[in-house]
Amino acid sequence: MRQFLKVIGQTIAAIFVLPMVISHKIASCFQSPDESLTGHSHLLALLPGRMGSYLRVAFYRLTLRHCDVTACIEFGCLFSKTGTSIGRNVYIGPYSQIGLATIEDDVLIGPSVMLLSGGVAHGFERIDIPIREQPGVVQRVTIGTDTWIGAGAIVMASVAPQSIIGAGSVVTKTYDPRWILAGNPARPLRSRLQLSETKLGKKSAE
Repeated sequence: MRQFLKVIGQTIAAIFVLPMVISHKIASCFQSPDESLTGHSHLLALLPGRMGSYLRVAFYRLTLRHCDVTACIEFGCLFSKTGTSIGRNVYIGPYSQIGLATIEDDVLIGPSVMLLSGGVAHGFERIDIPIREQPGVVQRVTIGTDTWIGAGAIVMASVAPQSIIGAGSVVTKTYDPRWILAGNPARPLRSRLQLSETKLGKKSAE
């Protein structure tokens, strides 16, 4: 019954967002699709509750490269790149901001997380030209499957599968899978693989 009601909610959401999808397509003819997406994202971010998440997912399924129907996108989330991809069972916490990213399956993103489009949004080599006028480099950031990113983290580099990023950390470099990373810049603290082996050893001893 619960699954049936969920499907009904998703279907209703898809119908309700169709005018916004059409608006986005029309606006994309007069400005870049990313600019149009950003504007529509600000409006969608204000919709509260479970239905708000359904409406956001329904809209992004039709406007992003990919957004799985099982995703949950909370209040206040902003998206700026149509090339973003969101996998199965992804949770994106309130007030998070997502740039050009591939978010793989089973990723948990805490509140107020920033996934930037790489670490060089603006050039700064020249001092005779304002930084705002110097072109940057847009890079895709990939968040590996089964990763948990803590609240307030800033991610500027890809994160390997099954990693944990501590709250408030700043990720500037990609490390091997299954590490707990924290700090500014984020550094490996402990291997999840070692933790798992230790726990399994304790269970065997019992």
